[in-house]
Amino acid sequence: MNIALATVLIRFLQTEPQGRVLKVCLRSIRILSRDKKVLGPLITDRALLTLAHLGGISNAPVPKEDTDGDSDPYNDIIEAISESKLGRLNKEFQSVSSPCGQFYTLRFMFLLTALRPELRAQLKQEGGVPLLTTVLEKSLSVQWKEQYEVVLDPTAPPISVEDSQQPQEALKILFNITHSTHTQEPEEEDASLYRHLAAVLCHCLMVSCEKEEASDELKGHAANMLSALPLSCLDVLVSVPLGPDSHQMNGANMDCVHNLLMYMERKLGQGEKVKERLTPVLNLLTECSRGHRDTRHYLRQQILPPLRDASIKPEEGNTMRNRLVRLMTHLETELKHCAADLLFVLCKENMRRFVKYTGYGNAAGLLATRGLLGGQRSKATSSGTQYSSDSDSDTEEYRQIKDRVNPVTGQVEEEQPDPMEGMTEEEKEEEAHRLISLFNKLSKDNVIQPMGLDEEGQLVPLPELRDLSVEEKKSEEEHDDLENVE
Repeated sequence: MNIALATVLIRFLQTEPQGRVLKVCLRSIRILSRDKKVLGPLITDRALLTLAHLGGISNAPVPKEDTDGDSDPYNDIIEAISESKLGRLNKEFQSVSSPCGQFYTLRFMFLLTALRPELRAQLKQEGGVPLLTTVLEKSLSVQWKEQYEVVLDPTAPPISVEDSQQPQEALKILFNITHSTHTQEPEEEDASLYRHLAAVLCHCLMVSCEKEEASDELKGHAANMLSALPLSCLDVLVSVPLGPDSHQMNGANMDCVHNLLMYMERKLGQGEKVKERLTPVLNLLTECSRGHRDTRHYLRQQILPPLRDASIKPEEGNTMRNRLVRLMTHLETELKHCAADLLFVLCKENMRRFVKYTGYGNAAGLLATRGLLGGQRSKATSSGTQYSSDSDSDTEEYRQIKDRVNPVTGQVEEEQPDPMEGMTEEEKEEEAHRLISLFNKLSKDNVIQPMGLDEEGQLVPLPELRDLSVEEKKSEEEHDDLENVE
């Protein structure tokens, strides 16, 4: 039904309706475009060029049918961006045209940069980052105090839901054209540009909207954008001078980190779109923790406070630690890896400490991936991060119960009666043989696969492990024979 409605709306827009009718049609398309299943009729050449006309971006004639072959209906748009150095867009945003018109221009640019990689690269090359940063600043009424410090007025009224939509679109376009910069070391000029943008993004995390949903949408896009920037440019997040009510760690301003943490906590409590909303902020907090010691200390204080009670399993409860541990066994592979990585980094990539806070069963996936399942110490962290040598001292409460904690579940469990109590030695031996026979039958029928740990701590089938042991023993014997001959 929605696909048919989108098709009809696009065809109707090609008749050039005016006034309120046009506005209603565009609002309807905007709502429909949020559903990925409905995008088909909205991303054809005719549909995109129709929207480009309405946004004042393209003057190319709309084809009667969708084009095919070698012709490219977007050449007009790409050439306009290249030749005019974004003059068309810049004129649009600098003018006093209605916010509604600017919003739809941004929405269209988001669609184009999402669908056309060459336009994405062209927009970045021709100054799209500073232009869209300016759009972001103007839509949020940003005022500067220092080079990388935005004035935050606590008495300012919250942003209306309608006014929050334009900066969201600008952030989405910025992510499209900068998402590959995360792993790059920027030149001095680009680094200054990205630090300027990071300061604006910090402001996005600090402001509030009239409705919590709009605030979270803005913060989510800001977190997504921050995760795309080079890590070396994120120092501005913690270098802002402390205010009277600032969250801080060792003199470093943690207000932005705290707001990211609160956003993450809210998303942990919501069931819909968990992967899309949590993965960027989890990755961002992990990288910031690796790169900035005070950030790691602050997050660990909030997420992994000293253990005092182990009466329930780590994954049970409503604390941030409980919820993140639950994510470690989530069906979404990327999401569970992101949650595990954050907790592992907060434990300074120390296997024993990680198991203490999460339980061996929950930690097994990450430990197996890193070759630490056998309990051996990691020769070097995966990221090359150098952590300080301070220890994780146990609380007095935890020391009293430490010996009774089941390392697999991470929980103090009641002592279970001995199942062999009262059995004779012959009965115990008979039971052992019965269990061995059952395991052999299950293994032969491929119901279970007995596994063992190799020297690297990786799980491998037992037959392969035996073969490796035989080969190693044979190699040693041959080496001894050669030495005897010599």
